Amino acid sequence: MLIPSIDLQGGRIVQLVQGERVAIETDAIDEWIERLMSQPKVQLIDLDAAKGQGSNRDLVERICRALPCRVGGGIRTVERARDLLAIGATKAIIGSALFNESGVDTTAARRFADALGAARLMAAVDSRAGQVVIHGWKTRVPLTAVDAVRTLEPFFGEFLYTHVDREGLMQGTDVAAITAVAAATARKITAAGGITTMEEVDALDAMGIDAVVGMALYTGVLKLPQR
Repeated sequence: MLIPSIDLQGGRIVQLVQGERVAIETDAIDEWIERLMSQPKVQLIDLDAAKGQGSNRDLVERICRALPCRVGGGIRTVERARDLLAIGATKAIIGSALFNESGVDTTAARRFADALGAARLMAAVDSRAGQVVIHGWKTRVPLTAVDAVRTLEPFFGEFLYTHVDREGLMQGTDVAAITAVAAATARKITAAGGITTMEEVDALDAMGIDAVVGMALYTGVLKLPQR
């Protein structure tokens, strides 16, 4: 399944290259809500919250009221996750809060799972040059995505794996890396990072993996499936 992404920064929808350079930005929030109305899943990320540079909470709530959004970005506490679920998020995506300088913080993972239930949570595992990265992809953690997924599996009902090396480059994704992560867990996997064509989406779908698409949609290279 193709899952369109909405990334928010400064009250706008944006698309970034490698999480840094703004390639696309638009104020056409209502237009994109209308376009995505028929989609069964949407991924919504508050980049300002993720970077600790503010929040787009009101806009997140507005979009969640209209679309079936799994929401991430700056969820560092159970209270923040609970608030997002309360305003309409279908799932809360937890990332950096699950890791510390040495690896997975299982205490934090258990705290989220015990409070909210694994079924309402997704763990975001982002990988760059073979290692997990956190804090807006700035900080490396000394473990692989495969090891991270194996450790986090008891606490989360689903994983979001982002192959940062390809993010925003429109050069295709790394299917082998995604496959390795999927093989490490019995949980559902959603993949992101450079997915550009329906051939890639279909190949992942055949393996039971959902595909998050951003840049390819906003540039018009890939069209939304009609439902």
